[in-house]
Amino acid sequence: MISPVILAGGTGSRLWPLSRELYPKQFLTVTGEQSMLQQTVARLSGMEHAAPVLICNEDHRFIAAEQMRLGGYDHSGIILEPVGRNTAPAIALAALRAVNNAVDGEEPVLLILAADHIIENEEAFKTSVAKALLLAENGQLVTFGIVPTAPETGYGYIKRGTNCEGLDTNGSHDAFSVSEFVEKPDLATAEEYLASGNYYWNSGMFLFKASRYLEELAKFSPIILDVCKRAIAAPSQDLDFIRVDKAIFATCPNDSIDYSVMEPLCAQGSNSVMVVPMDAGWSDVGSFSALWEVSAKDDNQNAIKGDVMVVDSTNNYIYAEHKLVSTVGVDNLVIIETKDAILVASKDKVQDVKTIVNQLKEAGRTEHKLHREVYRPWGKYDSIDFGKRDHVKRITVKPGEKLSIQKHHHRSEHWIVVSGTASVLNGDKTILVTENESTYIPLGTIHALENPGKILLEMIEVQTGSYLGEDDIVRFEDRYGRV
Repeated sequence: MISPVILAGGTGSRLWPLSRELYPKQFLTVTGEQSMLQQTVARLSGMEHAAPVLICNEDHRFIAAEQMRLGGYDHSGIILEPVGRNTAPAIALAALRAVNNAVDGEEPVLLILAADHIIENEEAFKTSVAKALLLAENGQLVTFGIVPTAPETGYGYIKRGTNCEGLDTNGSHDAFSVSEFVEKPDLATAEEYLASGNYYWNSGMFLFKASRYLEELAKFSPIILDVCKRAIAAPSQDLDFIRVDKAIFATCPNDSIDYSVMEPLCAQGSNSVMVVPMDAGWSDVGSFSALWEVSAKDDNQNAIKGDVMVVDSTNNYIYAEHKLVSTVGVDNLVIIETKDAILVASKDKVQDVKTIVNQLKEAGRTEHKLHREVYRPWGKYDSIDFGKRDHVKRITVKPGEKLSIQKHHHRSEHWIVVSGTASVLNGDKTILVTENESTYIPLGTIHALENPGKILLEMIEVQTGSYLGEDDIVRFEDRYGRV
């Protein structure tokens, strides 16, 4: 049976301002009604597989868990990377866990998927996986090569070798040995690759036995294997989350699976690495131009999401999150409106969006990291207004959830309940605050907020003080492990 491993640890900047460090693109809903993470899990439907394991950044753990819950998807755990160390160590953690949890001599077969890819033709995806499974069960390490549709310079490529014997063949859906992995080419080279018919885009998706991956990792990257073994030797279970040793894992080399295993294995002339071509409408949505390509469009080739009005406008990607966005006489633009930022860019220059993100970091701003609306395990808050000594938030607490017992050194808080009922710990008293009622939390007072009801608790929080940063929190008790 296939054991899916979903890599959800990216913090990419190329879809800013939609994507932020603490809410990256794998959690965005950019096509359809589900996030890219949810779509990744959903496309496994109809395949015989175990509950997937997720691997994500510790900062994203509650978002990942909540999206799985909202989608109604089971999972076998969420492995938390305390620091990012690329795909080879992440997959090693999953493989070690799979081998350690195997029963009755079973050989777990890992299907490695990225949480931030779009695949339009799910049946073609499943057909390719079924073909790759025959190879993986035979001990081969399989990668999926995307049949190229253009001389793309933003992807790495896979050069195919000889055709695999013993499988039913069907034109472009044959399986081949991998001759070599190739870095991102210039345009002229990419055109040669496309014309030859011997190259595929490197999708970053793989299928292999967990034991075989660990075997090859031991040969070519023994340090990675050793560090991962020690880091996950005594994992701690925290709710749905599996924590590895941070100090040990931080010493791991930062390497990809291609660099650590696949490329050196191919360089030995081994036929152990195979490529199964996949022609399934794949995109890694690496830029707004790529997002425009996979989005539904109107008669003038505008891809529109949200409250948008266009006049004499063509070939644009326009996303309105909060306000009406209207255009007149524009062409080939990307226009993104969020609650706290607006991006206007030529569709031909969207790869340079990361320059804006770098400028935000250098200026000490927060728009690269956080949205105005921030999700927490208990609900969310929306920063409505900022002043020098005041900060106004709209807070939403889910039924049955509770914020940590805490205090602040530099601010006081005034809470006004808009709807629902709040149970408020305020010093040595616990009180109920209902609609149109309020309470005041003096500076330095130990306090907590809980929603004891059956409906959402909506409230306004007004903070005042000399310092209003989110790090002015001393937690004494927290059900989400944040103390």
